[in-house]
Amino acid sequence: MSETLADSGHDASKRTWLIATSCVGAVGGIAAAVPFVSSFQPSEKAKAAGAAVEADISALLPGEKMTVEWRGKPVWILRRTPEELAALSKHDAQLADPNSERKPAEQAPRYARNATRSIKPEYLVVVGICTHLGCSPSDKFTLGAQPSLPDDWPGGFFCPCHGSSFDLAGRVFKNKPAPDNLEVPPHMYLADTKLIIGQDQNG
Repeated sequence: MSETLADSGHDASKRTWLIATSCVGAVGGIAAAVPFVSSFQPSEKAKAAGAAVEADISALLPGEKMTVEWRGKPVWILRRTPEELAALSKHDAQLADPNSERKPAEQAPRYARNATRSIKPEYLVVVGICTHLGCSPSDKFTLGAQPSLPDDWPGGFFCPCHGSSFDLAGRVFKNKPAPDNLEVPPHMYLADTKLIIGQDQNG
């Protein structure tokens, strides 16, 4: 009887040891696999240094905006509606630099120096940082009079820190603290619904 109990106790200990060993092995296997999978994605250090970032815009509906991070900065991708595109040319006289002529090389790549400041008119791609002191403007897509905005507001972005405002092409309005339009980063389309930010045909 005592031998049977001893044997069963020994078997139980052995089973516990085997289970524990298997669990540790499984965890070790997972830990080994994760760095391998992660190695296919840019590291945080690489992103901060300027590694290109891909963005899937397939779910972005007209009038919606998404944000991705590039070089530690927010990059906005706005899908403009046909009405918003049609309205862009109606307020050029109110803008400080409608054609991005002040600092064209810094404000936008050559392929985005046009009426919509974009490769595809429908999509605006800009760095979401005010060119005054580096604040992040708020979305103000609703048209018309609103607090801190003019009665004929055409939709765009408003920086609450010091009152700078930008239209839906990222162009700054006159007599505002921000000296320049929002920056258009280097980018290109990999497919109709996928683009890469931080890289273009020039390298």
